[in-house]
Amino acid sequence: MSSVKQAAQAVLDHLPDNATWDELMYELYVKQKIEAGLADVEAGRTVTHEQLKDELLGDAH
Repeated sequence: MSSVKQAAQAVLDHLPDNATWDELMYELYVKQKIEAGLADVEAGRTVTHEQLKDELLGDAH
């Protein structure tokens, strides 16, 4: 896994030269959320689609 600085640099390198601050912040936000999700998967902190449906809709769906 790369460092935060390396990941941020990769995002910067990916953006066009005329990117806005909002675009930069969005890309960093998305990258952080994806990495957090992947960490959750690796740590086993996930539920199946059926488990989520049961939780949200109850067992009688």
